[in-house]
Amino acid sequence: MLTNKKVVLCVTGGIAAYKSAELLRNIVKLEGLSRVIMTKSSQEFITPLTFQTLSGNKVVAELFSLLEESKIGHITIAEWADIFVIAPATANIIGKMANGIADEFLSTTLMATTAPVLIAPAMNTNMYENPVVQRNINDLKSLGYHFVEPACGELACGRGGAGRLAEISEIIEEIKSILTKKDLLGEQILVTAGPTAESIDPIRFITNRSTGKMGYAVAQAARRRGAQVTLISGPSTLPVPLGVKFLPVRTASEMRTAVLDSLERSTVVIKAAAVGDYMFKNAHSQKIKREKGNLTLDLESTSDIVAEIGKRKGKRILVGFAAETNDLLNNAKKKMLDKNLDFIVANNVCMEGAGFECDTNIVQILDRQGNAESLPLMSKEDVAEKILDKVVNIKAGKEEGLNEKVWEI
Repeated sequence: MLTNKKVVLCVTGGIAAYKSAELLRNIVKLEGLSRVIMTKSSQEFITPLTFQTLSGNKVVAELFSLLEESKIGHITIAEWADIFVIAPATANIIGKMANGIADEFLSTTLMATTAPVLIAPAMNTNMYENPVVQRNINDLKSLGYHFVEPACGELACGRGGAGRLAEISEIIEEIKSILTKKDLLGEQILVTAGPTAESIDPIRFITNRSTGKMGYAVAQAARRRGAQVTLISGPSTLPVPLGVKFLPVRTASEMRTAVLDSLERSTVVIKAAAVGDYMFKNAHSQKIKREKGNLTLDLESTSDIVAEIGKRKGKRILVGFAAETNDLLNNAKKKMLDKNLDFIVANNVCMEGAGFECDTNIVQILDRQGNAESLPLMSKEDVAEKILDKVVNIKAGKEEGLNEKVWEI
């Protein structure tokens, strides 16, 4: 997601400056191109050599530095960047930016750039909550500057509260989001993810191998592309994607309720959850003890949530998934038509690198116009982007009044 993106990391004088090295390492790992600007104060906490080693480029700190012989440093970097990231951002640099002060290399460069700027504040809690600092932050937000809010926790001064530098993963996610084309602005996208679990007794339950990775990737990608996202997830150990409305559920019944409650305001529904097809007729209230002989458990069908949505989907785009072990295309086509889906994402979970419990997938995308696109092995993040590209294309196609045709099975 950051391949060949030009990221300028700006490091100011706070104790969290040491975390900036890890942030830079992640940017480089994601194949971003990087340059680093350090203030004089920041060099009291960490040396320029660290950043030069990680970025492969000379660190710039002096106002009158020249880059590439005669090129003026702050102008060259200001025009080179796709994004500036200030991490950590002290009260000092925030105040300078809010009041138009440009008296050293960093503040001068920021004044000269038209690239987006992401600010990650890190400072003592009292400083962060100071009305002057908050006014400066609000002024910068109103001017279009981006912020990733600081975390709460123990600070270097020994006090606790807001002011810790945001997690590196959150800063990286905001960088990706800012640099992503916003082709889903105005859309309300509902995504389901993960497994469901049905209790046998207070200790045991029946579930499946879904981890939620595919649905979480779709939710995160949709948010980056400008959509308002609601993520309804069964049990999962994954972190909640930044900036989405998150509704945790456990059973198929709970998922059905949450989906139907959220359906009215949704313009796109992407059903990536692996909802269990069966539940127990009578879950035991106490632990079932081992006894001689076999144990028989009576099962009954759960609600078919996607079919229910299909009957009332109206003008919404409805996307389903088909996790199959055989006869992939025919099973996926049948599900798409029976449940009134606009398109379906099908995969054979027996293939290596596809399906549950892995970070990659191998899918085919089938639509009602008779198209089938086979995608090679790729990350679930990349699959999510392909799914959302399809959503954008279908919306454009509907606006053009394309006639639908269906598959013959």
